[in-house]
Amino acid sequence: MQFTGRLTADAEVRQVKHDKKVTAFTVAVNKRYKTREGEKREKTSFIRCAYWVNPGLAIDLTKGAIVEVNGLIEAEAWTDKTGRIQASLTCSVDTVKLYSGTAAKTTASAQPEEEKSMPAASGGTPPEDDDLPF
Repeated sequence: MQFTGRLTADAEVRQVKHDKKVTAFTVAVNKRYKTREGEKREKTSFIRCAYWVNPGLAIDLTKGAIVEVNGLIEAEAWTDKTGRIQASLTCSVDTVKLYSGTAAKTTASAQPEEEKSMPAASGGTPPEDDDLPF
């Protein structure tokens, strides 16, 4: 499954089992549609994600960042502290593309600014050699 949306909070890295780490984050995906009456509506889905490859990516996954996620949706079930069985869907992430956020801002600010043109000199004499080389 592939989807694009905004992160609802900063990503968290959690240690599971012995040496495995997972980067957990939630992506809000908006869907716009019209009703039969022509009224515009918007529905937001919140997709929990688990990224197992590189926990260092969590630094760049900040609240509000736009990301494109590729992965598989998996069902999870567990028993909470009160003994009730809970279930949820989680995307087991294969790849993440960051379109905006900390890394995107860093990349944008690292690019050189456009060179400012020098103002034309006022007065003075025109160059004596007016011939073009071609």
